Amino acid sequence: MYGHPNAALLSYYGLFALQHRGQESAGIVTHAGSKTPFQSVKRMGLVSQVFNEKDIDQLKGSYAIGHVRYSTTGSSNLLNAQPLSADTSRGQIAIAHNGNLINAARLRAELEMKGSIFQATSDSEIILHLLAQPGASSETKNPLAALRELEGAFSIVIMGEKEIIGVRDPHGFRPLSLGKLDDAWVLASETCAFDLIGARFVRDVEPGEALIINESGLRSEFPFKSSQESFCIFEYVYFARPDSNLRNINVSQARVRMGQELARLHPVEADIIVPIPDSGIYAALGFSEELNIPYEPAFVRNHYIGRTFIQPTQLVRDFSVRVKLNLINSYVEGKRVVVVDDSIVRGTTAKNRVINLREAGAKEVHLRISCPPHRYACYYGIDFPDPEKLLANQYSQEELCAYLGADSVGYLDVEGMVRATRLPKESFCLACFTGDYPIPFDASFNKLIMERRHNQAHLLPDDAVLF
Repeated sequence: MYGHPNAALLSYYGLFALQHRGQESAGIVTHAGSKTPFQSVKRMGLVSQVFNEKDIDQLKGSYAIGHVRYSTTGSSNLLNAQPLSADTSRGQIAIAHNGNLINAARLRAELEMKGSIFQATSDSEIILHLLAQPGASSETKNPLAALRELEGAFSIVIMGEKEIIGVRDPHGFRPLSLGKLDDAWVLASETCAFDLIGARFVRDVEPGEALIINESGLRSEFPFKSSQESFCIFEYVYFARPDSNLRNINVSQARVRMGQELARLHPVEADIIVPIPDSGIYAALGFSEELNIPYEPAFVRNHYIGRTFIQPTQLVRDFSVRVKLNLINSYVEGKRVVVVDDSIVRGTTAKNRVINLREAGAKEVHLRISCPPHRYACYYGIDFPDPEKLLANQYSQEELCAYLGADSVGYLDVEGMVRATRLPKESFCLACFTGDYPIPFDASFNKLIMERRHNQAHLLPDDAVLF
């Protein structure tokens, strides 16, 4: 946020709206202008746990950037919490990053050879070091020039002493939108953050665009070579909040259409349609509408449990699945049930839900999934496991039914999923479904470097949200 006297408070509320995108840590950095030092509060936990009234009062200034973290790069600890900030030869800089740098290992090695000392283990810190490098020529003195070294997915907010800059990578993998609140400018990963604070959506930041916001107003630059847009379609399937608009398409409406497409592709005779809340609700509504089968919200979600998909360890995921949903048995007893969910990645949730339904007396259980099978790793900002651990790669269709305990399993195909968005297929990244990666990379090199340096399995994305 730039140019609002309550920048910290509004950022705090904006992060509430974006909490679904990261639940491990949260932070806000503010600046009061002139030569005053940046003020920062960041801790492990949810937004409601991290900040208190005293914190917000001490975060003075009309500039602010905030972040909620979902750890897919580096370990889950406070050193990796964002925004990251530093005093540099260019002045004070703070950044918040959403995405994954596929050339992170090479850039980090090069920076360390030049004397850079890293404190964190995420790829986001590489961006901070690049921005801090002093430039010898007029071109390299421009901080945006340093970002041309980045390869991969990145939506970034940069706060300097006189401006805030919002940047999207040339492929536009991850979302970033521009809003206005009175005379203040706002940048957010999703438009639902604008709604909460009363800001007006202006437009999406274009792929490859940098928006520079300072006392002169708003200026747009395109510092990167143009590339084919490759927006992550999984934002529509699962990741984004249903009340957000991405590329002028409402997420909930796209999910309803995915459910309709799924019903046409895999119809089934059944008594009720049951969603897996929350992400399967809208697809289930579409499925129910298309086949004229009653929709029954038989699973009740405990909203004090986080999103099991984005939590960091399998132990926590297993526990969360057991306590996250409770079944209203009377809805399903003696019924032919269709369970609609947005995706099956590891299969932990799906298998447990089928068991719950069988124990409650369901006569038949049919699973319908509103996206194609995940068969490939994501290197652009979503934490899917290694392909060997993806459920769709472990079982054939018949074996999958037996493993999950379902009478049938049906996935939406790529064509139907894309049709539901009403956007051209060539504008999406579909790599996790098709294996067709928009940017080539050497995953083995990244893995080797990071194993040696940090004793971690791989350097994956730091997909968190910026506000």
